Amino acid sequence: MASPLDIMLPYYGDVGLMQTTVRSVLGQDDPDWHLTVVDDGYPDDSIPGWFASLGDDRITYLRNEENLGANRNFQKCLGRIEHDLAVVMGADDVMLPNYVRTVRAAHRAHPNAAVIQPGVELIDEHGEPVKTLVDVAKRRLYSPKVHGTQAFRGEDLAISLLRGNWLYFPSLAWRADAITKVGFRTGLNVVQDLALVLDLVQRGDQLLAVDTVCFQYRRHRESDSSWRAMAGTRFIEERNYFLAVADRLDGQGWTRAAKVARRHVSSRLHALSLLPKAVKNGHREGMRNLSRHAFGPSRPV
Repeated sequence: MASPLDIMLPYYGDVGLMQTTVRSVLGQDDPDWHLTVVDDGYPDDSIPGWFASLGDDRITYLRNEENLGANRNFQKCLGRIEHDLAVVMGADDVMLPNYVRTVRAAHRAHPNAAVIQPGVELIDEHGEPVKTLVDVAKRRLYSPKVHGTQAFRGEDLAISLLRGNWLYFPSLAWRADAITKVGFRTGLNVVQDLALVLDLVQRGDQLLAVDTVCFQYRRHRESDSSWRAMAGTRFIEERNYFLAVADRLDGQGWTRAAKVARRHVSSRLHALSLLPKAVKNGHREGMRNLSRHAFGPSRPV
């Protein structure tokens, strides 16, 4: 008999959105799951009581004694995985009722796949459908056209992801032995998801894409990644990562993928698209960081 899906929820942020996320887990039409919430010390004393009021033994709530930050809290979540398949969900995203059923069925049919990317739709901070330039580019320029189920691996997959990361990390289901063995690279807060997937790809693991829509990914201006994008600081981390992974790819003999990493064209275009807003808002640090990333030479910052 297949084991339950481990749903790991590293949490710090809006309480109402987190509760919406948890309710979406409770609404799954496949009840075979276990939710572990790791609260990174969000300053709201009502949260433990709210979880206790749910009265569901499939939910474990933990609260860190000190704030660990995103990367270390994600690492802690990985250490709590107990079953064969896991998802590290965002605390503001939504599982549609068929999510658990969809990814568990894909895992049963393709047990060797280390990562499963199901179908995703985009919502804004109010839960309404939204289209952003980033997501339009993902779907029209970078993501493969999948009908049904399709497996990817090797240098071609690395090239595809480095040209434009078309994955939605909080929706990904992971084979537990793969994600816990590789883990998140320390020091990364923005690009840690892509780094993890590429580490798996480099060691020969397979990614499975499924076209069944079963997850809602939330885009809103107040997210950590949105703030870092406007300040341009996220692109410092991205540039340094792309140059480092290019050296590792060269060492593996994946020279085509290394060239794509060094160019990091989609990352540069993303920075360029944000530059007018930084200029309009008079954000000097943002203008400097965004301009340097969009037009500057490929060297570490």
